Amino acid sequence: MYRALTRGIEVVIEPYYLEEQSDPDDDRYVWGYRIVISNFSEEPVRLISRYWHITDQNGQVDEVTGPGVIGEQPHLGPGDTYEYSSGCPLDTPSGVMFGRYQMETDRGVIFDVDIPAFSLDVPGLVRVLN
Repeated sequence: MYRALTRGIEVVIEPYYLEEQSDPDDDRYVWGYRIVISNFSEEPVRLISRYWHITDQNGQVDEVTGPGVIGEQPHLGPGDTYEYSSGCPLDTPSGVMFGRYQMETDRGVIFDVDIPAFSLDVPGLVRVLN
C-alpha cells in the first residue's frame, strides 16, 4: 500500500494487476487500484477535482484531469472516509502513477492533496534499474 498525508487528508492506495483484462500478446496491461481518502483534519472538505500523471516503462506520459472521482465529488466531514476503485491500462508491463486531488473546505479554502506515487508492475516482472 502507498500512503500520503496532506493537511490532515490521508490518501491510501492499493494497486493490483488485472490479469483477466490484460492481453500481453497485444501489449495491453490493466491494473485496478483501491483508494481510501480519510479526513483527519478538523474541518469538512469536498473533493472537487483530480489530476493523474501516468508514465509507462517507455517514458510515455498520459495526464488525466477532471471533476471529482468516478462521477462523484464526495464531502468528508472530520473523521469521515471515502473509498473507491478505478483502473488504468498501459501498453507496457510496468509504469508509475501519481497525482493530486483539489479539495475545498466549507469555508471556501481550496488546496491540493497529494496522491502518492505508486508502481504498476506485472507480478513476477524482473526490473532492471540503471
